[in-house]
Amino acid sequence: MEQRFIVILNFNPQSGEILKIRLTDEELAESEKYEDMESYLSTLEEKYEFDLSNSVWMATNELSERKIGF
Repeated sequence: MEQRFIVILNFNPQSGEILKIRLTDEELAESEKYEDMESYLSTLEEKYEFDLSNSVWMATNELSERKIGF
């Protein structure tokens, strides 16, 4: 899969949060064992404290960020 960065929009009716995860070399190697990234992400829910069923996510090799109006 080779995507180093995962961005997760984790939400519920009360609040929301943005998680930016840089996969370690070990996590990246482990992700290669899965058929797709979502299957691998399900193994990280407890470690990084998010709920995949209440989230949207993206995986990418490069990550940049822009903030507007903050």
